[in-house]
Amino acid sequence: MSYENIVFDLDGGIARITFNRPDKLNSFTAAMHGELADALTKVESGQARVLVLTGNGRGFCAGQDLSEREMSAGSAPIDLGSTIEKYYAPLVRRLRALPMPVVVGVNGVAAGAGANLALAGDIVIAKQSASFIQPFCRLGLLPDTGGTYVLPRLVGQARAMGLSMLGDKLSAEKAEQWGLIWQCVPDDAFEARLDELARHFADAPTKGLAYTKRALNRSLANSLDEQLDLERDLMRELGASHDYAEGVAAFLGKRQPAFKGK
Repeated sequence: MSYENIVFDLDGGIARITFNRPDKLNSFTAAMHGELADALTKVESGQARVLVLTGNGRGFCAGQDLSEREMSAGSAPIDLGSTIEKYYAPLVRRLRALPMPVVVGVNGVAAGAGANLALAGDIVIAKQSASFIQPFCRLGLLPDTGGTYVLPRLVGQARAMGLSMLGDKLSAEKAEQWGLIWQCVPDDAFEARLDELARHFADAPTKGLAYTKRALNRSLANSLDEQLDLERDLMRELGASHDYAEGVAAFLGKRQPAFKGK
């Protein structure tokens, strides 16, 4: 598939997907969803050890392109549930299930589904000038793309309610202070920081990070006993991995490890 709405690159273990509709603040269309799904298939089946997700232009993603589903007086209602089931829910599930770190670089405004897609990443950084907006309340809707799941878990019920019911813009600086994202980065240092994180994870013990991701995500629903059992089972597998043996050998030999991600 050739891409018109995204840019995809895979090199040196780093997969990079860049939303590429800058004139529309990288808002989603059906065609863009199709390209993104195809690129993720390549990430899942290739040699990637980290996925970097970012946007071109002054926006990260403004959510759904509403002009694609324009309604006129007397028109039949649009089945938004079908749109979520076909596009947005599978996208969030795939990002959460990827057996590698997902680094999201929020280069500008992230609104609606775009904001919540960003929060589906594992490590989220944002330009200091970027912002997050939950504008669903202005349309008589609720935060989708996992928004009602991640927001209260990241910032607590009171702040999640405020963001969702008022639709106020949240600055990247405050997003970091609230624990919504990992790091707010000065604009002129943003690209270098994003590349630094990508290179770090490309050389890291990918399987261990994938299992860390799995365990932390499962902890949101597990009891303590279930989580302890999961830690036991995953550590048993990781203890037999190449990267664990290499990590111990490198530590004892006082050298840098050469992880293979397996």
